[in-house]
Amino acid sequence: MKIIMIALLGLLSAPLAYSQRTTDIMVGGGFDLFKTDNRELFDKGQVNLEANYFVARHFAVGAGVELWTANPNSFVMGMRWYADDHFFGRLRGLIGANDVSVGAGWSKPMMTNWRFEALGDFYFHGDVGLRAGVAYILD
Repeated sequence: MKIIMIALLGLLSAPLAYSQRTTDIMVGGGFDLFKTDNRELFDKGQVNLEANYFVARHFAVGAGVELWTANPNSFVMGMRWYADDHFFGRLRGLIGANDVSVGAGWSKPMMTNWRFEALGDFYFHGDVGLRAGVAYILD
């Protein structure tokens, strides 16, 4: 009976684990649409470039850079946990800005390997940002 229950639970939860495949690499970039430390329209810009390696179907580790026009650039290390193929949470450390961000995102497949991403981040220094970008999965 225990084996049947475990097998049934595995079958029912399989669609939730359908993010990407293990060992896939996803490269992407995005830009801030809004951030609370912007005082004027087009006062400064922020762009992110990163690569994520899927250790498991629903968990990825990543590294990248944050390029800012008004602040020092930062090296970024982080991780993503995919609740399903479209929604994920992430945690990142920004080396250079000496900050940490925690956020959530939504990923929408556009083609086989292309994804549109919308993200929201809370930076521990007190700012909130909304970002949009694209990602490409290398098979």
